[in-house]
Amino acid sequence: MIMKQKAYEKILLNGLVILVILFFMIPIYWLITTSFKFGREAFVIPPKWVFFEFTLDNYIEAIEVAKVGRFVANSLIISTGATTLSLLLGIPAGYAFARSKSRLLNSSSFFFLLLLMVPPVAMLIPFYLIMRNLSLLGTYWAVILLDTAFDASFVVWMMRSYFVDVPREMEEAALVDGATHFDAFFKVALPLSIPGIIASALYCFIFSWNDFLFALMLTSPKTKTIPLGILASFSAVEIGWGRMAAMSMFAIIPAVIIALFLNRYFVQGLTFGATKG
Repeated sequence: MIMKQKAYEKILLNGLVILVILFFMIPIYWLITTSFKFGREAFVIPPKWVFFEFTLDNYIEAIEVAKVGRFVANSLIISTGATTLSLLLGIPAGYAFARSKSRLLNSSSFFFLLLLMVPPVAMLIPFYLIMRNLSLLGTYWAVILLDTAFDASFVVWMMRSYFVDVPREMEEAALVDGATHFDAFFKVALPLSIPGIIASALYCFIFSWNDFLFALMLTSPKTKTIPLGILASFSAVEIGWGRMAAMSMFAIIPAVIIALFLNRYFVQGLTFGATKG
């Protein structure tokens, strides 16, 4: 009787999981099918979910007319730059907070958590004026630096939690063997924190890749990112739903590929970072 009850519970649980997955996959499926439809079929009632007239015109138009490759390249440059800079600043800072014996310095680490709670729009106007005065407005650096302000704060908080859990004895043993503090950091602490580094890097990349507000205000026509390219599908004459869906696929695919390859580290890193420190 107990075995049958457990079997029913398992079936019910699996059914609920499948329903939840299907619910969240409906918008993705709609986006994929719309990217292969002619404009007139995008909003036919009742909607055509399976059997519809297939076309690649939307992808051809996105590549040849909308120049989606340029937007993707700009997003890659900005996301990679912000991620790299955030890691270069955040990892050593997180290590310094984790190894510091000063209560004041340890308490100040909460400042980075507080910075993550600040609405991005609150920093946009002053940063816009700063970039204008530095003649960086419209360049890649304008968006990279502002994204880094948020991304690096997350990296500091995440890596502090990781480095706190790295046994000090291992670093002290390396120091006894003649290693310097830099050697202990690069050869002991850093390799043991690879999952946290990968999780932080993936978060930074996705945050910068999906950024719309900063890119809207700080880029120029030559440095526009893929979210702004999707926005360009709207015009005063019509809304190119098919082309917009096709361009959205170009925005989704790179992030999905990276997430699939690094998913194990991402989940491990976020779980570990949330329970330590």
